[in-house]
Order: sequence, then C-alpha cells, then structure tokens
Amino acid sequence: MTQFLFLLQIVAPIFVVMAIGFGMRRVGVLTSEADHSLTRLVIVVLAPSLIFDAILGNDALRHPENWLLPPVLGFGSVLLGIVCARLGARVFRVAEGAPRRTFVFTTSLQNYGYIPLPICAALFPGETMGILFAFCLGVEVAFWSVALWQLTGRSALRRWWTMLNPPMAAIPLALVLNGLSAKAWLPTTVTATFDTLGACAVPMALILSGALVADQLDIAALRQGRRHILGSIAVRILIVPALMFLFAWLAPLNEKLRAVLVMQAAMPASIFSLVVTRAYGGDIRVAIQVVIGTSLIGLVTIPLWLSFGLRWILR
Repeated sequence: MTQFLFLLQIVAPIFVVMAIGFGMRRVGVLTSEADHSLTRLVIVVLAPSLIFDAILGNDALRHPENWLLPPVLGFGSVLLGIVCARLGARVFRVAEGAPRRTFVFTTSLQNYGYIPLPICAALFPGETMGILFAFCLGVEVAFWSVALWQLTGRSALRRWWTMLNPPMAAIPLALVLNGLSAKAWLPTTVTATFDTLGACAVPMALILSGALVADQLDIAALRQGRRHILGSIAVRILIVPALMFLFAWLAPLNEKLRAVLVMQAAMPASIFSLVVTRAYGGDIRVAIQVVIGTSLIGLVTIPLWLSFGLRWILR
C-alpha cells in the first residue's frame, strides 16, 4: 500500500497538469487558435531538445543492441495491441466498419510519450530515458504505418511521409552523435540549451493534451459507449499489460529495457490518437470512449501496474 501511494504521488501530478490544460480551455485562457503554434513548438523545438538531452552522453546507448532492440520492441508492442484489439472487438461485438477500425486503432496504441517520460524521470533517472526514446522510435513507425492502416485501409501506406517528423528524426541523429561522443566536444552552451528547452516539453505537451480532451469530450458519447469502454479497458488495461509483463519477465533483457517495458505496459490509450482519428475520418465517438475510458481508470491502474512491475519484474 505504501508503494502504491508513492507511485500515485508520481502519477497524479501528470493528470493534474492535463486537468489544468482542460480547465484553461474551458474558461477560454488557452484558445484553440493557439493550439497549432504551441503544438508546432513542442514538435519542432521542445521534444527534439528533450531527446538530445536524454541521449547525448548516455553510455547505455553506446551499445549496438540498445540501438536496435528497443525500437523493435516498440514496434512489436503496437502489433501486440492490434492483435489483442481485433480479438477484443469481436468478443465485445464492436460494429463493423469505422467503429471497429477506430476501436482497434485507438486501443492498440499506448500513451507512449509524455506520460511515461515524467514517470521515467522519477523512478529511473539517468540512462533509462534514452532507452525509452529508442523504444518510442519503434512505436512511432508502427503508429504511422500498421496502426494507421488499421484505421484507414491500405491507402494510408501511400502516405509514408506522414511518419517523418522532427522528434522521429532527432532520435537516430542523437544516437549517432552519442556514438561519436558528441557531448564531450559540443559547447556547454548547446547542451545546456537542450536541457532548458527539454524541461519545457512534457508540461507543455500535457497541457495541450488536456485542452484536446476538453475539445473532444462528449458526455453523451461516453454514456452510450459502455461496450467500447469495457472492451478497451479489458484489452488496453488488462490483457496487453499482462502479456508485456510476461515477456519482460521471460526474455533475456537488461534492466533498463525491462523498466521501459514495465512503464509502457502500464499506459492507457494514446490521447494523440483522437487527433489522428478525426484527421483520417475515423469514428470520433468511439475514439473518445476508448481514450477517455482508459485514461480515467489509468489514474489508478498505472500505479498498480508499476507497483507490480517494480516488485516482480524488476525486483
């Protein structure tokens, strides 16, 4: 119980910051007109700075296996989510067509970025953050390829350029620079700038996520979507984490990668999938039901799963 309360104290501020973004949108302090500029700021400047700050000087990422295995496992985590979500859609009788495609898309994707980052900083400071970013590279590739294909059909595969974005480019570049010991010869001003800008990335992204939820929240949709909510909780909150934990326990992985798998397994559905669902013509009501349903229960289940992982997987 003590460990759960300790972990809850780590997880709760993440949701509080999102709630602040939610409230700022509702009272008109953070307007929708500002979203595009602030989102571009996060994507183009703040997130890449955080990536460089976490990877440069990271000794764990000097080993080739940590360049390859984390992205592969990140990609595999999405494939696992897709398989489980497709089975869950049948069990919970999700309607064919756009509702089922959206259910599979949103349920298969964990909130792999801005919620795990502050948890990682609190529980596993140091080199684990770099491994987390390498894992996220694989998730990003899966997000914009096989996951998007589940939502839209094969036409999405023709839009391969949608996978290209500054954070995705920053990860391999930072890995190469780290292999060249760039932190030793880059000016201190540069690395200090990465540190300062990177510290702004997570709070800004969480505030924008809360504003996004405020835009998309539909109480009527939540009331009518009990089957989708229960199905997504069964898949995203119970089945997928259990399978990822089993893999982390059995596979011969180093402790840093095990820690990343534990954090990723505990995550609810990705909030950003709401944006993609609307942009690509999915069923936004189903997306809201999945994302809001798993996120609300995530406040309790994240520390529960983390407590289990710390005790039995990481010991």
